[in-house]
Amino acid sequence: MLTTGDVISIVFFLSTLLVLLSGLPIAFSLAGLSLIFAGIGWLFGVFDFSTLFNLPLRYFGTMTNEVLVAVPLFILMGNVLERSGIAEALLITTGKLFGALRGGLGYSVILVGALLAASTGVVGATVAAMTVIALPAMLRAGYQPRLATGIICSSATLAQIIPPSTVLIFTADILSAVNQMAQMRLGNYTASTLSAGELFAGALLPGLVLVALYLIFVFAKSIFQPSTCPAMVISDEERRDLLRDVVISLLPPLLLIVAVLGSILVGIATPTESASIGVFGATLLAILNRKLSWRSALEAGRNTIVTTAMIFAIVLAASLFALTFRGLGGEHMVEQALRNMPGGVTGAILTVMAVMFVLGFFLDTFEIILIMLPICGGPLILLGVDPIWLGVLVAMNLQTSFLTPPFGYALFYMRGLAPESVKTTEIWAGAIPFVALQITGLGMLWMFPSLATWLPSVLLH
Repeated sequence: MLTTGDVISIVFFLSTLLVLLSGLPIAFSLAGLSLIFAGIGWLFGVFDFSTLFNLPLRYFGTMTNEVLVAVPLFILMGNVLERSGIAEALLITTGKLFGALRGGLGYSVILVGALLAASTGVVGATVAAMTVIALPAMLRAGYQPRLATGIICSSATLAQIIPPSTVLIFTADILSAVNQMAQMRLGNYTASTLSAGELFAGALLPGLVLVALYLIFVFAKSIFQPSTCPAMVISDEERRDLLRDVVISLLPPLLLIVAVLGSILVGIATPTESASIGVFGATLLAILNRKLSWRSALEAGRNTIVTTAMIFAIVLAASLFALTFRGLGGEHMVEQALRNMPGGVTGAILTVMAVMFVLGFFLDTFEIILIMLPICGGPLILLGVDPIWLGVLVAMNLQTSFLTPPFGYALFYMRGLAPESVKTTEIWAGAIPFVALQITGLGMLWMFPSLATWLPSVLLH
């Protein structure tokens, strides 16, 4: 039997989704609706405004959270690599390295896409960069348009899963909080907190599995449909300069990203410390390569400020949403609903994943995790779900959602930047095989949770 608080919670949640889908400013809409339904709940006697007294402490905790400082730093690192032309040089050099092979340019786009995804951590930014840099080169080389767009979009969505990812940082922060609350309810007062490093380690193997699946697919295309991915024509001069180009353009950014990620995984540095080193290293590379101008530096800084402000405005508004929803009794209702779901824990996880998958058609990653994880994370952990596995599962699920036609977020970014000669139907058709590959990867993660839990247990415990 639903209580008055349950009914208001349901209407609150559905109203929030409708407002977010309307295109109104997310942070203001989320905060405004939270206050409106807090007032409605108070009028019906099911909400106590003293619940919101914790809001200043939450905001202060967010502002002083050292881990979250890594977010603007990783975004700045990616912007510097992109705006200074280092990412473009990386792609060109990798293209020369593999281009003489059938499918070689596809291999290079996947590998560089993974590196750029790791440094940027934002799907939209990675799709934009790869479309502008890689798509013209692939079309000039004679690649089938649907294959070229599929490779680029799928590689860009790796920003969700390959660490260091800003999405994983926020996911770890949210899951750490809800895991502590869940463990206290279970009577476990000595449970260790979930760190961003643990989630990074958990996401690394599944991310590499996806990269391997993409490469295998392009290899199969080069064998059975070679006309779709021909070899590049490389001049003798380019061949002579290849070793120099690899040393200058490929090796330094690769070492930088490996150093940043490696220092986190082995516990030498925190994500924030590694991110600051990453920014310094990216800036130094841009200066040494004479590819950092005042204009590109200012643009990188401006993009970082805008992206960071947008993300943290949503974070603060989502805190108000979570407190209001919890104050109305919505969290208890969700917990009971998941406990009573047919299929037990499996049915509960599938239900949450299905809702997130559909939301991924319309909402950005940060909006989804900041709304859904505080609501569903705790109840799932109480049912015995491992928080690291849950975090990686969510990231990979949303990655698949962003690539699925016709609503996939990555496809809209691609459509906005691709030339008119590339049809929308070709973009959709190109994404379908990679959606199948991502579902395969998701299925492997579902069947073998150790893909996400083994590496953290080895490196960080």
